Amino acid sequence: MAQLKAISPCSSLNLSVHVPKSDLMLCNDNVSFSKKSALFQELGARNSELQGDAVVSNKGNGLRVHCNKGIQAVLSHDKATEVFEATKTKGLRGKLNKVVLAYSGGLDTSVIVPWLRENYGCEVVCFTADVGQGVGELEGLEQKAKASGACQLVVKDLQEEFVRDFIFPCLRAGAIYERKYLLGTSMARPVIAKAMVDVAKEVGADAVAHGCTGKGNDQVRFELTFFALNPELNVVAPWREWDITGREDAIEYAKKHNVPVPVTKKSIYSRDRNLWHLSHEGDILEDPANEPKEDMYMMSTSPEAAPDKPEYVEIGIVSGLPVSVNGVKLSPASLLSKLNEIGGKHGIGRIDMVENRLVGMKSRGVYETPGGTILFTAVRELESLTLDRETMQVKDSLALKYAELVYAGRWFDPLRESMDAFMEKITEKTNGSVRLKLYKGSVSVASRTSPNSLYREDISSFESGQIYDQADAAGFIRLYGLPMRVRAMLEKGI
Repeated sequence: MAQLKAISPCSSLNLSVHVPKSDLMLCNDNVSFSKKSALFQELGARNSELQGDAVVSNKGNGLRVHCNKGIQAVLSHDKATEVFEATKTKGLRGKLNKVVLAYSGGLDTSVIVPWLRENYGCEVVCFTADVGQGVGELEGLEQKAKASGACQLVVKDLQEEFVRDFIFPCLRAGAIYERKYLLGTSMARPVIAKAMVDVAKEVGADAVAHGCTGKGNDQVRFELTFFALNPELNVVAPWREWDITGREDAIEYAKKHNVPVPVTKKSIYSRDRNLWHLSHEGDILEDPANEPKEDMYMMSTSPEAAPDKPEYVEIGIVSGLPVSVNGVKLSPASLLSKLNEIGGKHGIGRIDMVENRLVGMKSRGVYETPGGTILFTAVRELESLTLDRETMQVKDSLALKYAELVYAGRWFDPLRESMDAFMEKITEKTNGSVRLKLYKGSVSVASRTSPNSLYREDISSFESGQIYDQADAAGFIRLYGLPMRVRAMLEKGI
């Protein structure tokens, strides 16, 4: 008695077939079947149309099949079970077992799925990280991934981890790249890559892949994280290997391999969005002489159209990190989301810059970082109370190197981790609150208070006091200016 069961891709399949334990053996391809039985009849499906293997275990007297990949049809029999695999053979470029792909659901990553299967004969597990890019970008991803030939889609919400473990340390360090860039994409890539390494371990993958181009910074950020966390993983970067040169080539490849081409309208800009920022590149922005068009912006209102009345917001800070907004304690991700909403309404955080990419070229980008701009201002203003001059100068000098390391993808570099320990130590007394005034694109400080303030009104006052004797300044100036005085004496022959 045999029956044909249709199964949606990556669904879980449990077949109870009573077979003596002695009749079972485990094959190299992770498929177990009865050694006394004949192979199944041809299912009538082409190799490329089936996605997946089955992991079969013998538990008790039953045969249990767990489908880890997309399988369109399975024929069950009381004596034997066979699953026809699409990825048994070596690919055009070699053989990998299973690859975890950083997946967005766009044209490029949709095409990468069949390309990996064709070129490396492997299963493809698509991975999507939720770092606050918006619900719209996550809708329908599972269907897209499976339609492209992936065995499964793994989605992880990394928003709290992203803000707590990546954004906040950069904020505490005061890390800004080349005077303007608040490192939105730079911080997001290592948290995504770290999760990919974790998923690779969970699913037993021997490789990871990304869709970054060979001209950008992101390829470095992904791969340095892979190297740091699991140097044994193989890394595949299709854009550095394949013959696809543009969108039209990708569409043709998709059609050839029966991959549904995403029907979403292609933006004229290349964008990257997460909870910290939204970046814009490409099209008219490639010429630094062109002013950005207003309809490009998505997170912020134009300063001209912002409310005519200023809004005040109070940020509570403990040990150099924000913990509350207007007296309400919030989780890291919730706090940032709240400030994005407030700041965006007032046109806060727009940056237009030409930056030096890690790979050598200059590029022009426009960034929207409303909540981040508010937070950077608040932390800096509170530090003016809690840090002494020497500490602040050292911190600012190290912040430049800290930003360079993060921009270059060296998040898990021991140097950055050591610098982070320093930043944590010197900001442990940076506690208090800062009240900011938001008005038509500007952020200005209204008040700062701290129980650990080094500011003393009784010392700073123009009135005479016991701690500071103004007469002492004369001796200080003579000693402080001695090198300049000696040089002038030498030049005049005195």
